Amino acid sequence: MTSAPRTTRHRRVHAYRKPAIGLLAAGGLLAGAWYATAGAATTPDLKVTSTAVSLGAKFPYLSAGYNNTREWNRTATAVAPDGTLRVAWPAADGVHVTPLTAAGKRSGADTVVKGAKEVGGLVAHTNGFALLTRVADTNKWKETAAAIVRYTGGKRTWTTKLTGTASHDTSPTLDGQLTWNGSKYGAYFVVHGAGGFADGHFGDKLSYVSSGGKKLSGGWSWGCSHNEGIALHAETSGAFTSLCFDDWRSGLFVSTGIGAPDVAPVVQREQCWAGYCGGTFPGRTGDLVKSSTGRYATAFASRGAASAKKNPDDSSGRGWTVTPKTATHQVAIAFLKNRNSGPGKAIYLTSAKTVENVDVHLAPYGKDKLLVTWESLKNAKCSAGTCTGTFTGTHLRLVDWNGTPVSADKVVSARFTGDIAVLKNGSLTWAYAPVTPTYGTPLSGASPTTTTLRIARLTP
Repeated sequence: MTSAPRTTRHRRVHAYRKPAIGLLAAGGLLAGAWYATAGAATTPDLKVTSTAVSLGAKFPYLSAGYNNTREWNRTATAVAPDGTLRVAWPAADGVHVTPLTAAGKRSGADTVVKGAKEVGGLVAHTNGFALLTRVADTNKWKETAAAIVRYTGGKRTWTTKLTGTASHDTSPTLDGQLTWNGSKYGAYFVVHGAGGFADGHFGDKLSYVSSGGKKLSGGWSWGCSHNEGIALHAETSGAFTSLCFDDWRSGLFVSTGIGAPDVAPVVQREQCWAGYCGGTFPGRTGDLVKSSTGRYATAFASRGAASAKKNPDDSSGRGWTVTPKTATHQVAIAFLKNRNSGPGKAIYLTSAKTVENVDVHLAPYGKDKLLVTWESLKNAKCSAGTCTGTFTGTHLRLVDWNGTPVSADKVVSARFTGDIAVLKNGSLTWAYAPVTPTYGTPLSGASPTTTTLRIARLTP
């Protein structure tokens, strides 16, 4: 468990945030024709197909991040053991979970989780689903509580709150993940101290819950601070593997089993304050994928580190000051040799200085490859950690488990707006709002809405 950080707002509050410790200064197209020597003759087709699903309510598909930057509202897609699909998406009347066939077609009416405020993670079961979300609560901040809600046969069977008065915490935003190893759930999410040693501060929490909704031992009550991005991978035994973007220690860290104290292994130092990080896992950046040999890969939007050093103005000794290498975010991938170790040097897939790269995602592809996706913005203008620009496409790239590209870059019309599910045959599937992104101006006013989702598929 780490000590509580200084009091300040979390990332989803739109007001500009001044750092309390030190002063952190704000700081193509593609990486080139590498594929000429990477076996372009055998480049996979990377053909994305999709089908439309009509929605029974309006889906507000955008939200405002730091400086009102446009961000996709997350859709979570999950595969049940019988091969059927569930897709979770937010609406005005709660979170909707849409049942689909293995082919991606609607198979019944939505289940509406009334009062639920966010899609924090989804696990599909043959007889229903489990959703990590936020629900109403009574606390000093008048904020929501994190909760797992389990539905069986179309009916709610249990709800387990993960924050509350007894634990002195709330969850006004989750930015979370929910995973399942066949016997227990792991829920990793943002918390706000409401009393106790962490009163008024932001951190993160990892909770384990049984199949029947009982809280289990393990995890932690306070970890990365502020946590600007969360990744979690379920394991058959022991601690679930986890990553966090920590803005005080400034970077991406392995937090498996330990929260994220000073000994947490470093994945990558980043200027990680108030939106400077590339975005939260898995809604806006990366994910955590495990290989058959026990290695892990994660992808993220990165500005790199021209320099990184302890902040002399921080008496705790935990604060770091990072000077970014680039003004815009580039696409990076890093590898962990096991669940507790930091990697070697991150590998960058893009390099154009005037191009901003957002919404980075990662998924396994076939037996021995990884799919990296992102959106690019040309003529990027960056200020206070956020960038605007002209959308130029959604990119697909295959790499191997050494980070070596094995396909040419391909631009597709599909969007990636949340979790990517892996079918039994290795195909990837996900849900997205069928609209063309606009990143030229901040989001002002309410989100636009759609009554259609597209269910995309990519088969190795």
